[in-house]
Amino acid sequence: MPKVLPVPTGGAARGRSRRVATTLAEINVIPLVDVMLVLLIIFMVTAPMLQRGVEVRLPRAERAQEISSERLFVDVPLSFKDNQQVFIEKEPIRLAFLGERLRQRLDTRADKDVFLRIEGTLTVQDMMRVGDQIRAGGARNMGVVTDPVR
Repeated sequence: MPKVLPVPTGGAARGRSRRVATTLAEINVIPLVDVMLVLLIIFMVTAPMLQRGVEVRLPRAERAQEISSERLFVDVPLSFKDNQQVFIEKEPIRLAFLGERLRQRLDTRADKDVFLRIEGTLTVQDMMRVGDQIRAGGARNMGVVTDPVR
């Protein structure tokens, strides 16, 4: 609301006897929003840099208890690079159809676990591509099978 201030007595005011001036009673939020956005960007950039994993040397098991249920294996041979073909229990399947085929097999099973046996010389990217199809097929857990320590 404007505040009416009296004009000082002097010859400077002609024709006006009162001057209307406004007082600034509100906080200007635009600089506050600018500062908050800059801080948000700084935290968004620095937060991923602060998260570091802990290095852990995993234990080796020489004896393990057998799983009582029947396992579902997906085998990825070395020829996967050439023909994009994997095997579900000795049945050859193209990678594009792996998700649907696993969905059909896992539909009747109580446990939705799939174990991946992949050739050791294939790349991690190949393993990720097969793993994505396994997850698309409805597998709850995926394990990578390795050779035991001798």
